[in-house]
Amino acid sequence: MAATAPRRLRLGMVGGGEGAFIGAVHRIAARLDDCFELVAGALSSDAARAQASAGALGVARSYADWREMARVEGARDDGIDAVAIVTPNHLHAPVAHAFMDAGIHVICDKPLAVSLAEGEALARHAREANLVFALTHTYSGYPLVRHARELVAAGELGEVRVVQVEYAQDWLATPLERDGANRQASWRTDPAQAGPAGCLGDIGTHAYQLAAFVSGLTPESVAAEVHTFVPGRRVDDHVQAMLRYASGARGMLWASQVASGAENALRLRVYGTKAGLAFDQEEPNVLWFTPQGGEARRLTRGRVTGEAARHATRVPAGHPEGYLEAFAQLYRDAAAQIRARGEGVAPPQESLLLTTVDDGVAGLRFIEAVLASSAANGAWRSIG
Repeated sequence: MAATAPRRLRLGMVGGGEGAFIGAVHRIAARLDDCFELVAGALSSDAARAQASAGALGVARSYADWREMARVEGARDDGIDAVAIVTPNHLHAPVAHAFMDAGIHVICDKPLAVSLAEGEALARHAREANLVFALTHTYSGYPLVRHARELVAAGELGEVRVVQVEYAQDWLATPLERDGANRQASWRTDPAQAGPAGCLGDIGTHAYQLAAFVSGLTPESVAAEVHTFVPGRRVDDHVQAMLRYASGARGMLWASQVASGAENALRLRVYGTKAGLAFDQEEPNVLWFTPQGGEARRLTRGRVTGEAARHATRVPAGHPEGYLEAFAQLYRDAAAQIRARGEGVAPPQESLLLTTVDDGVAGLRFIEAVLASSAANGAWRSIG
């Protein structure tokens, strides 16, 4: 007799209505592996738009307010198992608390919150409630990023000496937010909604998380400068930072949203005493590994043999996988952990690379230290 497939978990969504980029990405990611079914949503702060979005997307239960949604869904026998939070940053913490109060697992877009205090409170709440809290640091879902982490952990690079990460975009090289036509630009450059960190919070945290995820190292101090190039912009659009590690390793992080000509250029290089590796997010099916004094090896997704990469691979070698599949990997891992909690068993080992609320807190510690360093004219500051 064939094994019965586990039921799809019921998913709710706050924010992300029609026309919202990241909401659509979350919906695709949630459905790609048949782990979730979107059944409820408070898809907009405008009640009419929320209802229209729910109808267009086939969402059965539409709510005009996320507080009501948390209360009602938490009380239903067929209520949602998890909520995806895809709102502007300032709402992440209050929405997450409301759903955790209702016993509902959380999958939240990054950054985790707008302050370290908010993030630490979320982490405490998730632990006390024994709930899964996934943070969607997408790029940790790539098979070859996970393979790179495995190589470092196995000692294939030797002792890590240098960590270099950069994330360059150009979409905010002009004052796109001024005419109000681009809603994402409007809220991401509004400190009341995005928090005190602009580029730093939006993509700098991605770069920071990727470097830590692969290298296995967390810097202990930072010397940094945040800068705003576009006149009149109220948050930073460029950040550069030097990193010091307790092991003696050194690093650099650069993130910019005014790098004209750059699309989504997230790149990582890690150099050790035995070898180095390089990953380019715009070419995610390739990882370069170069032994000291040896030939560069081009490793490709679908051909590497590590378990971490195998778990995150869906199609045969030569068939490209990309951003949406990496995002879906986080949903797949979250589903595995949610099911394990429900059954009272340990989660599958392969799901434990899921980025969590604790990764979000680490990112907020980095933001706080970078802002403090920049305010002190680039003086070295401790990270947490």
